[in-house]
Amino acid sequence: MLADRIPPAGAPRGVAVLMTCHNRRDRTLAAISSVHAQTGLPAGTRCTVHLVDAGSADGTADEVRAAFPGTDVVTVGADVHWGTGTGIAATRADPAAHVLWLNDDVVLDPGALAALLRAAAPLDRPAVAVGAMRSGDGTRTTYSGYRLVRSRLRPPVLERVEPDARDATPCDTCNGNAVLVTAPARRVLGDLDPAFPHRMGDHDYGLRARRAGIPLLLAPGHVGTCDDNSGAVEGTSAEPGLDARTALRRLASVREQPPAPWWRYCRRHLGPWAPLVFCSPYVKTVLRAGVRRPGAVPRHRQSSLRADP
Repeated sequence: MLADRIPPAGAPRGVAVLMTCHNRRDRTLAAISSVHAQTGLPAGTRCTVHLVDAGSADGTADEVRAAFPGTDVVTVGADVHWGTGTGIAATRADPAAHVLWLNDDVVLDPGALAALLRAAAPLDRPAVAVGAMRSGDGTRTTYSGYRLVRSRLRPPVLERVEPDARDATPCDTCNGNAVLVTAPARRVLGDLDPAFPHRMGDHDYGLRARRAGIPLLLAPGHVGTCDDNSGAVEGTSAEPGLDARTALRRLASVREQPPAPWWRYCRRHLGPWAPLVFCSPYVKTVLRAGVRRPGAVPRHRQSSLRADP
């Protein structure tokens, strides 16, 4: 139950950074280093980093402990993914703190956290502040907030929002790469729904926030760098040359579109369109498996799906 995860009331005491990692030692170290390099924070702001290492075999946990002794590191099995790991990190954080979800492949700009705190202000109200990410070459937005666009004639779709240079922009949901949730918002919503072990948990959280009347605001500009994985198809259901059974098995795995969490998301947020949207990725995967040409890269369209964080 989500109610079991709601922290008690109390004065917020700093920002707890919640991270999950797996075999990305150098990127994880760079992400934590960028947290420690934050500038422009309000006086007295205290940051703690809570890292859940999901069975990394590259020495990530030991390297982090050595480089950043103040980091709270816990090691779990390799079957723990982003949503579950972030939930574990949240249970180790101060229940009265604001929390920052941070992907382990994000490098924050020096003023990122200050920008998110300004977007969420006043901090004694429930609010969610989202940080947009730019690509490594600085040419495009890779992760951001989204607007949910509804129509009577077609299923709802998510349209990505480009950050404004000066002002915070209202959104309906978000990618979870760098997201600040104020302590009052946590008291209303709890933390991520454990029903979503990897994907969809961030989009679900944003949509639940808006349904509860909690503002979800995209901070001005970009707050960090994080390349997307939209073109990486090797090992996924989109890999060319797969038969339908193999493609479906991959699609239904926890890393892609597992049926139980996906149905929960559709039923919770897509109204009468839920059955159609739920079936769509599985039907498309079967159909495409028979016609996919070796070496072809599938096109990525706007949809009700979430982009992987």
